[in-house]
Amino acid sequence: MPWGRPSRRATPMGATMTSTSGNLTTSAASPDLEPLHAKWGWIVALGVVYVIAGLIALGSVLTATVVSVFLVGIMMIIAGVAEVVGAFQIKGWGKFLLWVLLGVLYIVAGFVTFQNPLLAAAVLTLILGVALIASGIMRIILAFSVQQETPWVWVLLSGLVTLLLGGLILARWPISSLYILGLFLGIDLVIAGASWIGLGLGLRHHA
Repeated sequence: MPWGRPSRRATPMGATMTSTSGNLTTSAASPDLEPLHAKWGWIVALGVVYVIAGLIALGSVLTATVVSVFLVGIMMIIAGVAEVVGAFQIKGWGKFLLWVLLGVLYIVAGFVTFQNPLLAAAVLTLILGVALIASGIMRIILAFSVQQETPWVWVLLSGLVTLLLGGLILARWPISSLYILGLFLGIDLVIAGASWIGLGLGLRHHA
């Protein structure tokens, strides 16, 4: 063989297509997803329930706001109990008392949300608005710092939208606290439901 002329082996077209088809079939019939193929109907039904719940929440954002506050209260109580229980695993009175104090504060705050959900909604909405503004500013700064590396325009646009959303929430606070949390809960449920429906239908096609 002459020096500098690499050998070329012809690959049959049929072999290439067979290999590609085999890879796709293997991916679709992944062992990890195999148990879910027979349950695609339940997954779609779960998605439909999520979507219906989201639409109900969007139809009554005040009630959805109260529900979301109650959920936050329940999570705070659970976290507080976990903090108190975890405190007994810590050696040293100083750290023990600190953990117990934090746990008790979480529990008290959780019960306060049940006693005055509208006040809790106002506080949570204020925190949400501030967090969105801070997140938007951080994304804008990040966009200008990575102009040469990534599609920074999309990062900048995301930061501007987040900043605007946070500003709108704070501009109408505390009135916005009556509907913002419920609105976010409804949108989240609808998006989650659509995702479950899409997953279920995808599993049906590959079953």
